[in-house]
This record gives sequence, structure tokens and C-alpha cells, in this order.
Amino acid sequence: MSSAAAATENVQADRAPSEWFTAAELAQLALPGLPTDKRGINRLAADEGWASRVDLERKPLARPRKGRGGGVEFHHRLLPGETQVALGARGLLPGKTSRPASDGTGWAWFERQADKVKEEAEARLALVQEIETLEQGGMTRSAAVAESASRHGKGASTIWSWLNLIRGVAVENRLPALAPRRCGGGKAQEIDPEIWKLFLSDYLRPSAPPLTNAYERTAAIARERDIPIPSERTFRRKLESEVDAKIVILKREGEEALRQSLPAQRRTVAHLHALEHVNIDGHKFDVFVRTAEGTIVRPMMVAIQDLYSRKIVAWRLGETESSALVRLAFADLFQKFGIPKACTLDNGRGFASKWITGGAKSRFRFKIREEEPTGLLTGLGIAIHWTLPYRGQSKPIERAFRDLADTISKHPATEGAYVGKNPLAKPENYGSKAVDWADFEALVADGIARHNAKTGRRTETARGRSFDEVFEESYRVAPIGKATPEHLRMALLAADQKLVNRKTGIVELFGNRYWSEASSNASGERITVRFDPDELHGDVHLYAQDGRYLGAAELIHDTGYDTAEAARRVEKKRAAIRRTTREAAKAEGLLDAQELARRQVRLVEPQTPEPGVIRPMPHRGQTAIAAKARPAEQTEPQSDDIEREASVFRALSLIDGGRED
Repeated sequence: MSSAAAATENVQADRAPSEWFTAAELAQLALPGLPTDKRGINRLAADEGWASRVDLERKPLARPRKGRGGGVEFHHRLLPGETQVALGARGLLPGKTSRPASDGTGWAWFERQADKVKEEAEARLALVQEIETLEQGGMTRSAAVAESASRHGKGASTIWSWLNLIRGVAVENRLPALAPRRCGGGKAQEIDPEIWKLFLSDYLRPSAPPLTNAYERTAAIARERDIPIPSERTFRRKLESEVDAKIVILKREGEEALRQSLPAQRRTVAHLHALEHVNIDGHKFDVFVRTAEGTIVRPMMVAIQDLYSRKIVAWRLGETESSALVRLAFADLFQKFGIPKACTLDNGRGFASKWITGGAKSRFRFKIREEEPTGLLTGLGIAIHWTLPYRGQSKPIERAFRDLADTISKHPATEGAYVGKNPLAKPENYGSKAVDWADFEALVADGIARHNAKTGRRTETARGRSFDEVFEESYRVAPIGKATPEHLRMALLAADQKLVNRKTGIVELFGNRYWSEASSNASGERITVRFDPDELHGDVHLYAQDGRYLGAAELIHDTGYDTAEAARRVEKKRAAIRRTTREAAKAEGLLDAQELARRQVRLVEPQTPEPGVIRPMPHRGQTAIAAKARPAEQTEPQSDDIEREASVFRALSLIDGGRED
């Protein structure tokens, strides 16, 4: 706080309300309409003759100051009007404490009046101030009124009535007091409450009947019940004055009409930079297009728009709105520009729900993993903001779709294939043509490029430039999160349970064959393949069933039967693979077969154990006859062990003899 302001506050705090002020006191108060120094105030008093001024009772408005210091003090009526208002607002005038304008002063009523009423009040106030000036110059009030009446062509009685209107009214509240308050042509005719309720119930219906019809039906009921009823004009005036217009809109037109009648929130993007915040939505073109399979469809485009510049930074075209289309659009965005910080999406049953079940299975004849793109976004640290569908105020991309509907759907190349924006707007040549898919995709690419490059844009950031120029200017200096190969692979589609050929290691997808050392190492296993369906001539990426990344596999191109150059390229690649494999095998340091045999563990021949019990063997055939021909002395009794041993040897000798025969 400055020293001058502090001094002013001290003077106000120490001074009691008074009608008289010295030049020094007025200078210290620093009031509007007066010089800020004592000398300047005295000069103003001399120029305007304050010392000779008198009031209506001929009493002087300037007098010598009594007490210490002496000097001259001036009555507050000598001061300019704005100075008197300021003194009253500060509570320095007796009985002039500032009051709120709504404290019975009529300002609230005055503000609602037409300009004609306000202009007449200002003219009356100017005439009253002129009379007061004449009084301060020394004239009596009667003489001043007569003078003003003659000068302005007004009746003296009229002017006196105006002066009576402001008697006892604070100076700052005179304007509403002097405003004319003309009444209408009498008291409005009363409407029976029950009849009024019947009228409102009839008029405030969704079918929105005309007021005249609602009044006629209500009047018929009133006549039947012998209830007096005013004119239709009275009903109309009462409706306009007592029923809120928003209630009429809600009951007759609905919630959406009420929402549109309220001011839309205006959002600024000045605090953003390029690729900081994007919004994504889907748009179905009103054009018949023939797919590669011969099916006639209306294509669906998923597009991503940069909020700062309004540039469409990525888009994909498909047969239906699906999670596959969304993931691929984000993959294009990540690869070409980078990773945004935030993304605005539709909420509810529209766009988001179609991400999961939007017809992906009908397009791909194998299992496609149902992955929510929101999981992709959150995994990359992209904040998600949800909005309500069909709200152009929330998503500027819907305004871009309206432009593209005119420039693409109604292009001369689509003549005969355009179906109209609704079933009631079909053109005369409806259904007479279908555009080929490749041609329409090229048309969309050209239309979006022209949309981004068009100059004269009137957005907050464009200011006459194109969306491309705005984006490039900010993108060049903004901190952008660039996508790594891992990020890009996350956005591709995933085909689960693809079987790798057990013998060759080939992976087949859409009739194409892919191979790499990674796929060869996974021969005979089921893997997950991530791919871009619009870039099937590029690499695909292989993942194990537990989520481990195995590597990329490149396309094996088909070649002509008699193409020697292609055969040489294939053979060269095969030779390189064989050479690499041999070098890798050599690097393993394997042992040859002889060295491996030498290092084998030698087995020790086990010793034959002695039998604890020998089973007796009976003699049959020639062995028994030979035994009977032995001399009797050979059968002399011996010990059991000797006898068994002898019998065994005799049997063996007989067998050997028989073999010789």
C-alpha cells in the first residue's frame, strides 16, 4: 500500500461524518472530481465562486473554520456530483452511508426497462441538476424552476412533481426515482388456476400443438363448466411472462433441444502443443464400395486428429468399426509421428463398445485375439478422456468428418455410388455404381491430404494457415515421445495358435509364407503372430505362447516357374543359411566320432560266481544206455559230490561221441 493511500485511510478513520470540509481535508481524502492538492482545490473554489454561493434558504455554503487553524470550509453541496457520491460511499456525510443498489432504490427495476424509459429519466435528472446549479448561483428554487420550465418548454407543475420524486432520495439513486412508471390499461384479467393448468398441460406436450389449438380446447372445457375465460392474447402474455422459456423448450422439444439452447463450453488449445492430445472417432462413408471379395459395403474409417492443430495424423479404412482398425490406426500414428500424451474417446454404447466385437472375426479366417485398444494406450502411458457420442463441442474431429463427407462422399469419382446422408435423401441414381476398394482408399488418402493442406483455416491456432503448417511449426519444437520397435509391435494385430511347419519352420498367414531362424527354431510349436493386414508383404513378428518375443519372419515371395534369376536368389539365400549353420555348428567345438568313442566309459567284465547248489540232470537216450554198459566196478559206492561230478563228465563224453557219428 502506498503512503498516500495509507494517509487517506487514516483521515477517513479519524474523521466523523460532516457536511463541511476544508481544502486541506478534501486534498487528503483524494476524492474523484477534485484536485489532489490544497492549492488546486482553493483555485477551483475561486474560479467557481464557492465563497459567494448560498443554499435555498440564502445561507452561505462557505464559512470560516472555527477552532484551531482557521481557514475556510466548504459545504459538500458545492462539490461535484461524483465527489459527493464518493463522500457518501465512504460514510463521511451524515445520513449518506452507501447502501446496496438493491436496497429499495429501484435500480433492479430500472435495469429491466427499455432504453426509452432510461433516456427520459436521464433528461429529467439533467433538468433537476440544472435547477440546483441555478440555486447555487443565487436564485431561489421557484425562480430556478420557472427559468428551466421556460428554457425547456416544460410545465412548472411537472418540474415540481419531479422534484418531489427525489425528495429524501440519495443523489446516487435519483435516476431510477425519476424514471416514468406508466401503467398499462388496467389490471390483467384473472385466469382460473384449474383452467390455466389444463392449458399448460395441453400446450407443453412433446407433440408441440399450436397455442391457438391448445387455447380453443381449454376454452371449450371452460365454457362447459361455466368458468369465465380471458382472450387468447391474455393466455399468451401470461405464458411469456410467467413460464420460463427453458421449460417450454424442455417439455415441447426435449432434453437435446434444451442442451443446444444453452451456451456451449468454448475450449482453448493454446496451452497444448502438437501431438500432446489427440482424439479418435469413426466415420461411415455414405458410399457403396466393392471389396476384394466382391461384397458391397459402406466403408468405415477410423481417424485420429491432433487437437492443437486439427490435423488428421492417422487413419485406417475397414469394412466395420473394430478393435483391429483402431489398433492399426494407432500403429500408424506411433510409427509416423510418435506417442501422444492423451487421447479423447467416445463413451457409452457407440465407438468404444464396437472395439471389442466390431466384426473382426468375419474378416480374418483364423483366431484374432480380442485386445482392447485402451489397454494399448494405458500400457504406453497415454491418458484416456471419455466424452459423450455425437458431441462436436467435445471432439473437433466430428466437424472434420462433416467436411470429408462433402469432399469425398460427393466426389465425381463416387457418382452413382453415393447413397445420401439418410434414407430420405437418396439421390436419383442410388445404387447404380460401386467404387472399387483400392480406388476409394486412394480417394480417401487424397481427400485427407487436401483437408490438412487447405489454407484459410480460422481456428484458434491456425489464424489463416493450414492444419499442416500449424502442426509442423509446433511439432518441430515440441517434446515428442518417439515409438520404439517394441511399441510398434504392441499395436499390431495378434493371430493366436498359428502352427509352425514341423519340417520347414514356415508360418502361413493369409496364404503367404513367412520364415526366419526364429520360426525354424519353433518348428512344430503353436505361436502368436503379430501383423499388419494391409502390409502383409512386410515382416510379421512371432511370440511364444507365454508372451516371449521370438523374432521377426520375412515373407517368402512366390516366383515364376522359369525365372532363373529368382531361382539363383533363393539358392544363394539357402547357401548362406547352410554356411551360417555350418559355421555355427563348428563354433560349438563338437568332438569327432573317434574322439567321442575313445572317451566312452569301458565296461569291466563281471566274474562268474560259483553256484551254491547244482541241480541234478537225469540221463536220457544214449546217455542212459552208455551208463548201463559200464563195468560194475564203476558203480561202486562213492561220496555224493564225486558221483555227481562223474555223471556229468560221462554225459558230456557221450554227447561228444554222438556228434562225431
